[in-house]
Formats: sequence, C-alpha cells, structure tokens
Amino acid sequence: MKALMGFIFLVLFATFPACFSQDSQFSHVLTKSASNRFGSSAIFLLQGNVYPLGYYSVHIKIGNPPKVYDLDIDTGSDFTWVQCDAPCTGCTKPQHLLYKPKPNNLVNCVDPVCAAMHLPGKPQCKDPKEQCDYQVNYADQGSSLGVIVKDNFPLRLVNGSNIDPRLAFGCGYNQKYSGSHSPPSTAGVLGLGNGKVNIVSQLRNIGITKNVLGHCLSERGGGFLFFGDDLVPSSGIVWTPISSNPTDKHYSSGPAELVFGGTSTGVKGLTMIFDSGSSYTYFNSQAYQATVNLIKKDLNGKPLKDAAEDKSLSICWKGKKPFKSVGDVKNYFKPLVLSFTNAKNVQLQLSPEAYLIVTRHGNVCLGILNGSEVGLGNLNIIGDISMQDKMVVYDNEKRQIGWAPANCDRLPNIDRDYNEGFSRPHAANLDSLVENYLAFFAS
Repeated sequence: MKALMGFIFLVLFATFPACFSQDSQFSHVLTKSASNRFGSSAIFLLQGNVYPLGYYSVHIKIGNPPKVYDLDIDTGSDFTWVQCDAPCTGCTKPQHLLYKPKPNNLVNCVDPVCAAMHLPGKPQCKDPKEQCDYQVNYADQGSSLGVIVKDNFPLRLVNGSNIDPRLAFGCGYNQKYSGSHSPPSTAGVLGLGNGKVNIVSQLRNIGITKNVLGHCLSERGGGFLFFGDDLVPSSGIVWTPISSNPTDKHYSSGPAELVFGGTSTGVKGLTMIFDSGSSYTYFNSQAYQATVNLIKKDLNGKPLKDAAEDKSLSICWKGKKPFKSVGDVKNYFKPLVLSFTNAKNVQLQLSPEAYLIVTRHGNVCLGILNGSEVGLGNLNIIGDISMQDKMVVYDNEKRQIGWAPANCDRLPNIDRDYNEGFSRPHAANLDSLVENYLAFFAS
C-alpha cells in the first residue's frame, strides 16, 4: 500500500458538486476513580502494520444512525475525510459502505469551519451560501476531492459517558491513487495533524478533551490511539518543542543531529516531521547517503549480500537462508540516534527494529528512504517504522512532542500506571479486549 501518504503538499480549495468510514473507540479500560482526574479522554484500538499492509487504521462511527468506517490514522495532515456516495469516483468500498450525506450535513462557505479548513488560503467561493468544497493532495500523488460536511461522531469516553458531537470532515467523492502500490482498503483518512480542523482540535473547542493525542504502534501489528491527556505518563517521556511556524500543519521539530553506532555522522540541522501516515522514514539526500554508506561499510565481512532482485524497498540484503524476523538479523546492524539539539538530552533511539523490515522473500530491507527522490526536498519524516513500540504524544496545549518506550500490545491502566509511566502495562492483552471493542460497534 502507501509508503508516504500523510505528508500534504497542497491542501484544500473550493468549488465542486456534492459529497461522500468507521470510528470506534474503546471504553472501559479505566476505573472510575480516574474518570474525574482530567476531564475526558478516548481510547481506540488500532489495526494494521508497517509491512506488508503499510498503514495503521482505526474504526470510527459517523452519522445518525451511525455507521462504522475504517480510517488511516495520519498525523501528517489535519484533514479528515471519508469515501462518499455522491456518487463516487475512485472509491474502494462497496456503495452500501460509503458515507451518504444529507442536505443538512453540508457546510457552506460562510461557516467559520470552511475558512479554517482552507488556511493559510481562503475559500474560493462566488457566493457565501455555496457549499464548501475541498481538494487535498498527498505526497504520494494521491488526492481526494469533495465537499465539507458536519455529522455526528458517537464516542464513549473513558469516564463512562457517551457523547455524540457534531464535527466537520470531508465527504470525498473523487479519489485518485498513483504509483505502484494498490489503492488503500480503508474508507478514508483520520487527519490528526497540527492544525485547527483536526478532530481533536474540534473536540477541544467544544470542551470535550484537551488538544492532546497519542499513539502506540505495535511492531507485531495493531496498537492503540488516544485523544486527551489522561494517558500521558508522568515520567519516562522525553519532550521536544513543536515548530513555532503558525502555517505548519505538521508536527515538526529540530534541529537534530544524526548519530550512527554512537558516533556522529556529521549530519546536523535536520528538521524532523512525525507522520503516522507514512509507512517508512525519509531522510534528505545528505542524511540518507550518509546512513547508507555507514551501514554498507559496517556490513563488510558480515554474512549478508545485496538482494537487488527484491523490489520491496530500495535496498535489501539476503543471508545464507531466509530470515523470519528482524530479530534474526539485528545483531548485524548498529543503532541510529536522532539527537535533538533544541532540548537537553533528548534523543530518538532507532534500533535496527526501527529501520529494518523482513520481506515475504526472507530478505532484510532498509526502511529509511531517500526523501529527495519523492519531492520532499530537505525535509525528513519519521514514519511508522521508527515509531513502533513507542508511546508518541502530540501535546498541542504545550506545543511539544514526546515519546517513551512502551508495550503497544497492551492498554495502560491509568489508576496504576499514570504516576509511574508505563512500566507496568494493563494485565489484559489487546486480543481479549477486542471482543469488548467490537461489541461497542455492534451496538
């Protein structure tokens, strides 16, 4: 599927015809004594993986009566959209699973949300009463075209309450995909980027949650997503400031220095974007070439050979026999570190598991790609592969990004773990929680 979707080059304009799948949220993971501590938060189970699927998704309920839609979680863009029956071009879901807008769902150009959706530009409307249209273009050359609507998002909060806020999102009736990857099987995108129109910002504006979100992506697949600050650990997490550029809708931070095997590469001043909509990590040409050269030099004399026949990623190696997991080969590779110089002792540790995959052919491939080859210029992206088995928190209240090692196969218990970081995970495995989770969506 997609390797780089979340990063948006061009966002939103207006004027097209009329409009266009699944939210869910986990409820009873917290005891009631935690429910009044910080107000409200919401937890969602995730599905997906870096390889072979290429994305992590969440089920979201939308509408009245609600239908469930599976959406890519994307911190690289702040705009949420679902495939829409208006009718639809380029939709991957059957017609009965598409979102069907009603006349009272349409947002017109005079609505403040229309202006917010188009920042830093302005809606191109001839009449303020016209519907507010959008077009969003992604770095992988995919796009979605449609109209902005408002509808109900039923949520069950961790304090036990059920709410049904009316939120704005895109009803996408024309999707385009490009490249060698198959179109995504999901119904749309849950935009969680650094902007005024992401779902968490909207929930904050109506007093439901703080503008804080986080995710924990399991290397083994799945994980969880949360809105609000109840799950942010009080210790063990390191923080770096979010870029102060008011027009930047990405979670960017820096400058950072690249370190390989404990030694500086000499590559400094890197601006890093944290993007859950990107499967892999992207470095600019200088950082990428330095990384590749050092890894290849370090592999001299080790029992790995180039596997040019494996086209899964740009650079792959094979051993004497097929590998089953990164664990089989990690001892041949040294760790990478991104050392953030805008904060004291803040480092993002990238173990071999955070930059390698093992393909279906049994080869090991480098999950760091050359961003300059896909039009990213001097930008650098931390993708899903490098955020696995870490709690990554985007705190828009304090304008900071934080992370800590975590067991993403288990949901944290706030009563026990809040004051102790995430050293002791909740006893219930995610597999056993899925039944309760699905039951909520069947209701």
